Amino acid sequence: MSSLRRTIALRQRPKGLPHVDDFSMEESTIPDPGPGEVLTRTLWLSLDPYMRGRLSDRPSYAPPVEIGGMMTGETIGEVVASQDPRFTPGQIVQNPRGWASHLVTHGDQLVPLPAAHGGNIPLSAYLGILGMPGTTAYSAMKDIGQPKAGETVLISAASGAVGSVAGQIAKRAGARVVGVAGNSDKSMFVQEVLEFDDCVDHRGVMDMDAALRDACPNGIDVYFENVGGDLQEAVFPLLNNFGRMILCGMVAEYNDAKPRPGPNLMAAVRKRLRIEGFIVSDKPERFAEWRELAAPWVAEGSLRYREHVVDGLENAPEAFIELLRGHNFGKLVVRVAEPTRAGG
Repeated sequence: MSSLRRTIALRQRPKGLPHVDDFSMEESTIPDPGPGEVLTRTLWLSLDPYMRGRLSDRPSYAPPVEIGGMMTGETIGEVVASQDPRFTPGQIVQNPRGWASHLVTHGDQLVPLPAAHGGNIPLSAYLGILGMPGTTAYSAMKDIGQPKAGETVLISAASGAVGSVAGQIAKRAGARVVGVAGNSDKSMFVQEVLEFDDCVDHRGVMDMDAALRDACPNGIDVYFENVGGDLQEAVFPLLNNFGRMILCGMVAEYNDAKPRPGPNLMAAVRKRLRIEGFIVSDKPERFAEWRELAAPWVAEGSLRYREHVVDGLENAPEAFIELLRGHNFGKLVVRVAEPTRAGG
C-alpha cells in the first residue's frame, strides 16, 4: 500500500463550465488520526451537481472550496486506523468527505454501514439511492410535494439519482408520474425500468411546450425541479391550482455568469402555488428514516436505480465536468479502491 495520500484540489475558480485545468492532483504523507478521529481509505466517491456551487465564491448555503483546498464530496471508506473506540480497522463507513485517497474524520461524523439484506446492496448504493440523493427525493416529496392519488407529478432529470427516486415515490403514492430526460435511452429507462407513466425527451422534441401539454393533459400538480432554464419556463404555465414546485436544483443554470430572469409570479398568487427551495441537510433526521424505509425495497429490487461508474480518483474532474454536461446515465460514482476485508 502506498504511503502517500492523493488529493484533488481546486486550482482556480472556473468561468462557466469547469475545465480539467481548474483542478490539480496533489500528493502528501498519509495523516495520522488524532484523539477521537478515524483514518479511512476511500473506496467510493460521490459526484453530484451541487458541487458546482462549491467552486464559486458567491454567497450560498455552504462555504465554497478555497483555492488550493481539497474538493468536497461524500465517500464510502474503509477504516485504516482509529482513535475512536467505536471504529476498528477494516470497518466500512460512510460520510468522510473529500476527493482524496485517504481522509481523517472525527468519529461523530461517520456512519457504520451494515452488512445486511443478504449482501444484496452494494456499497456504492449508500452514496446514491440510500444516500444523499435518495434522501433528497424522499424528504422533498414527504415535506413539500406530498403527491396524492390521481395527481400528476412531473420530474425533471428523471433518470438521475434524485429524480428517479422522486418519481418512484410519487408512483407509490398513486400519482400519475411523467419524467423529462435527456435522450431516448434515458427516456426508455424512465418508462420501462422505473415505470413512469410517460417521459419527454427534452433533446428530441421540437416544441417543449406542446410536448409537456401532451404528456400532462390535466396539468401538473407537483413539479420536482432539478434543471431550471427553459424547462422551468415551459412547466410554469401548466401548474394547477394549489400546485407545488420543489426547487431542488437547476443544473442548466449552474454555469451561468449571471442569474436568468425568473417567471412572472402573479400566477403563484392566482393559483395559490407553493414554491419552495429545498436543501436536504435542513432535516438530517430524514437520512436514517429513509435508509430504514428504503433498504428492504432496494434489496428486493422493487426500488430501482442505475449507476454510472468511473474508475480512478484521477478521473474525477473529467467525470464531474461530463456530469454538468448531462452525459452521465444514472448516479455518478467514482471507484477509488477495492476493500481489503472479505465481503466488503
